Amino acid sequence: MTDNVQIKEEIINAVAELDEDKVIQLAEKALREGVMPEELLSTVNQGMLIVGQRYEEKTYFIADLIMAGVIFKEVLGLKRMQELFHSKNKKKIGKIVLGTVCGDLHDIGKDIFRGFAETNKFEVIDIGVDVPKEAFLKKIQEHKPDILGMSGILTYTVDTMKEVVDALKEAGLRETVKVIVGGSHLTASTADYIGADGFATDAYEGVKICLRWMESALEGGG
Repeated sequence: MTDNVQIKEEIINAVAELDEDKVIQLAEKALREGVMPEELLSTVNQGMLIVGQRYEEKTYFIADLIMAGVIFKEVLGLKRMQELFHSKNKKKIGKIVLGTVCGDLHDIGKDIFRGFAETNKFEVIDIGVDVPKEAFLKKIQEHKPDILGMSGILTYTVDTMKEVVDALKEAGLRETVKVIVGGSHLTASTADYIGADGFATDAYEGVKICLRWMESALEGGG
């Protein structure tokens, strides 16, 4: 246990320092030593939060945020991670259609959310970035997900997210799916304006909301 605590601290520091090679080396070691995928992602996310703080303090710049996102994707792509949370015998608890809304090309938050969701046994249909409302509707009709997740970093994406929810209502699909929106600029009032069922400014918190929804559905709470 002591070793796990130490390696987690080393991973957090390596992510915060954007040391790509060291993060991957430590992540592989952590998995070999019994750290679970969700634990590893939570640890990496703690480092990502430090990167975000440094960006807000203007110590880091947009290129550093992009680098942090690259590091996170590499951790997600590790063979052992893929084996552990894409195991065929692992029953899925729910299905999420996920995308960054039209006009926004950022995928860091979306990718982190996807990683946490998959390690928590969700099936995630990731439809990418700059996704128009028509594509969201098409994928919802095709996959019939339990949850629609929309990501957007730019402030004007609030209106774009609202357009998607309005389109769901017009198509008669709104009552078939829970909607969660994610982005650092979102608040309870903007989520209400969008018409979402929930919002999160942190990917891990967003997945916890989704887990509560699935538990409620299983208990008959809708």
